[in-house]
Amino acid sequence: MPLLPRPFLFCLLMPLQALAHDSADIAGVWRSIDDQTGQPAALVQIDASHGVYSGKVVRVLDPKVPPLCALCPGERHNQPILGMTILTGLRRMGDAFGGGEVLDPDSGMTYRAQARLVDAGAHLAVRGYIGLSLFGRSQLWERTSVTPAKP
Repeated sequence: MPLLPRPFLFCLLMPLQALAHDSADIAGVWRSIDDQTGQPAALVQIDASHGVYSGKVVRVLDPKVPPLCALCPGERHNQPILGMTILTGLRRMGDAFGGGEVLDPDSGMTYRAQARLVDAGAHLAVRGYIGLSLFGRSQLWERTSVTPAKP
């Protein structure tokens, strides 16, 4: 079998390199899984701007989730959960992401947030906590290739 020319090999390997790079980043669409029920709750689109990550709800998957954030304080009170930014201020910190906040629309509470990629980037471990990370709860979000509809 003849060897392939180097430019041809380069073209074949470039998509693999791009996939490897993408799996090390948290930007993309994630299926949040409720840590209490184990059921999919929402699709969250995480984007980065100048190294700061934020995520908004682009699809509600759980039919039991009310359409409005009745327990949210301030300007979020009674605002639609669909389209709401629930993750803000995350920055890369070595192999993890931290320094941000996550909103729990079920309780209306905002928590400090940390996240890290697991399973070669297939999952995102999201931890919300008050004070020390020891006092909080975690969710394991699944990376998805679903293209969300515009809210």
